Amino acid sequence: MKTIAAIVDAVAHVTGETDVLSPVHGEPILTHAVRGLLDTGHVDSVVVVAPARRVVMFRDALSGLDCRVAPGSVPDAIEPGHDVYLVHDPLRAFTPASVIEAVAAAVGAESPAVVPVLPMSDTVKAVGASNVIISTLDRSLLRSAQTPAGFTEEALRAAYATGEFALPSGARTVPGHPDAMRVATPFELRLAEALLAAGSQENTL
Repeated sequence: MKTIAAIVDAVAHVTGETDVLSPVHGEPILTHAVRGLLDTGHVDSVVVVAPARRVVMFRDALSGLDCRVAPGSVPDAIEPGHDVYLVHDPLRAFTPASVIEAVAAAVGAESPAVVPVLPMSDTVKAVGASNVIISTLDRSLLRSAQTPAGFTEEALRAAYATGEFALPSGARTVPGHPDAMRVATPFELRLAEALLAAGSQENTL
């Protein structure tokens, strides 16, 4: 059986109008993200990478969950020896277990980097320097990437070799899910709240 380590990159995702500590259904988004990884039952280790000034706040938010919060970066959080490393955006806190499991299962010697994706439904335009549309891109070839992305240890270290994350070309894709949306705006926060409330009501019927 594969050993799986998850790294939740909360350093770069205190972004826009939504913070990882913004509450959804009474708990911070970050808490939902970490619990989602742990609830799969297949993740052996979870490390949340945090800005140094927010380590204590994140630890408080994650109290009671089997994870570690540490300052630094994703490369700093790599614990050698695991078969699979999942790198997760905490703002994609409601990624279904089936997507997490599919990514982890696909990682291996022939697929050292794996990303969940969804087909593009919007028409995508290429715009030139003068903000004039110059072409329409073929959306049948386009996909929106989600997380967690999965890697072997070697592939993950290579992805950060320059200091900035760079997904390797040739990465394999697996189907993503609409529930893995990024909760990064007030509208998305309200949508996530409504979806969780609806799910809770269904579970009580």
